[in-house]
Amino acid sequence: MGTEPGGRPLAGCAYRQTVIFDLDGVLVDSFGVMRQAFTIAYAEVVGPGEPPFEEYNRHLGRYFPDIMRIMNLPLAMEEPFVRESYRLAHEVVLFDGVEEMLRRLRARGHGLAVATGKSGPRARHLLGELGVLPLFDHVIGSDEIPRPKPAPDIVLRALDLLAAAPGDAMMLGDAVADIDSARAAGVMAVAALWGETDGVELLAAGPDAVLHRPAELLALLGHGGASGDLPAGPPTMATAAPGAGRLLARD
Repeated sequence: MGTEPGGRPLAGCAYRQTVIFDLDGVLVDSFGVMRQAFTIAYAEVVGPGEPPFEEYNRHLGRYFPDIMRIMNLPLAMEEPFVRESYRLAHEVVLFDGVEEMLRRLRARGHGLAVATGKSGPRARHLLGELGVLPLFDHVIGSDEIPRPKPAPDIVLRALDLLAAAPGDAMMLGDAVADIDSARAAGVMAVAALWGETDGVELLAAGPDAVLHRPAELLALLGHGGASGDLPAGPPTMATAAPGAGRLLARD
């Protein structure tokens, strides 16, 4: 549990030493690039017609080949999708507040990892281009574990690399697959609602906490009242979301 200056516990905080992040929709705003890459891949492999990107978007958090199988689309779409994702990587940006939030967590000694539906090389390349790769202890892709999300393997791998216990860790995600993976691994499941996620579907998955902007993570961890931190109100108890009684950080 985090503490206020003087050693008093912070009301509503949920301190964890280890923080594991999904990538797309949590750390980076890559939706525009994904839409372009998906549209080009669909046209090259499938042909004319409206690419079902909205359905694809609903499965984010999963490994791309798994999404193709779920959507009954050709696995051959992966090659042009990855090619275009690399080509357009310069258009991906960090969400406002993410870099400073990460630097605050790093300065306070938290173990930080990324557990993404992307391949490991592509995730590390992107974070390197954005200048934040050194802020993470480990970046793990779905091609580097036996079973991708919603299985717990990628979260368990992060815990193993960080020598962390599930009870001392949380996972931030913007997809149901993230919540399911976190829960199966025994870590605190936190929903991030600042991207283009389907908030209703994500809340229905019953996350342990809900955040509306990156700075609120500091408050959830018990750092919101410390001098020099980003402004963020303390987490309050959820009353309207499914699973009322879990932590809900509000603006």
